[in-house]
Amino acid sequence: MTTMPHTILSERARLVLRPDIQAMQAYPVQDAAGMVKLDAMENPYRLTPQLQQQLGQRLGAVALNRYPGASVEALRRALALQARIPQGFGLMMGNGSDELIALLAMACARPGACVLAPVPGFVMYSMSAQLEGLGFVGVPLDAQFELDRTAMLDAMARHRPAIVYLAYPNNPTANLWDDAVIDEIIAAAPGLVVVDEAYQPFASRTFMGRIAQHPHVLLMRTMSKFGLAGVRIGYLVGAQPLIAEIDKLRAPYNISVLNAECALFALEHGDVFAAQARDIVAQRSALLESLAAFAGLRAFASEANMVLIRLESGSALGERAADTVFARMRARGVLVKNVSAMHPLLANCLRLTVGTEEENRAMLAALKESL
Repeated sequence: MTTMPHTILSERARLVLRPDIQAMQAYPVQDAAGMVKLDAMENPYRLTPQLQQQLGQRLGAVALNRYPGASVEALRRALALQARIPQGFGLMMGNGSDELIALLAMACARPGACVLAPVPGFVMYSMSAQLEGLGFVGVPLDAQFELDRTAMLDAMARHRPAIVYLAYPNNPTANLWDDAVIDEIIAAAPGLVVVDEAYQPFASRTFMGRIAQHPHVLLMRTMSKFGLAGVRIGYLVGAQPLIAEIDKLRAPYNISVLNAECALFALEHGDVFAAQARDIVAQRSALLESLAAFAGLRAFASEANMVLIRLESGSALGERAADTVFARMRARGVLVKNVSAMHPLLANCLRLTVGTEEENRAMLAALKESL
């Protein structure tokens, strides 16, 4: 009997799967094979051969036959020490920040509850809310990608969100918002506020020193931008009683022993990764300086390891200049992120990850040829 490939969802599956899931699009991951990969805000540096050998030997000694235990707890303590969390505050880990965002939505999924965040912003805030049955309220930033204070306060008063997300810096705009406005939002929030510091290694400010003043504020970070995107470690810091409640939803063994050991190894060599972050910040400055000389585009200031640029739609490239330039750069072997369809404020915008000096040079050359 010949088995035919199934290319259409079966009627039985269609009847039982949630209609909103069937209508969704999966999170897109671009094929980067053979490309200069500058689309996902990754640290461009790999471990030195010496550190690779040391890590390989260490991973080879891990007890893979046992469930995660002591090494995961050791990593939790090491992260708390490295992040300098305040006395009386707790830390829980997730399989990247994505899992933590999903757990927060699950924890707050009461009937009629909603999540609120400035837009454009990180897509997982809205996606996780939808998956857990919460509403999502997106409050547009202003034309300069700053928080609209009045709109944020009005939206919170009207919708009474269970969670307010504030990315610090924001993705994909890469800017740090005004602290005074953030303080007003935190004071007015009826529920939890999550300050997402995914890009903290490259930013000039952090909220960590102020979190102790706010028992309803959670601070979220990831080791992905630290240099371990493939290891998938995110962590959430907050008042211990609040962390304890959210931690009840975490799967018992959500962090693998291999991932925990990799992260511990990285923290033990924190000076190497700190030097990489300093170099990325220096490369960001050089990239912004080079982009300032390009006619037909605007590069926005950045506090992250990415730079947002806007292309002039009135040029010979037409009204969809970002689509044209993105395709031309890809044809030249350089992959960036076309964010122009994410939100009207991002019309004709591309997001460029800051890479090594060599990668940035290749990106600038491809961009120049594509304009």
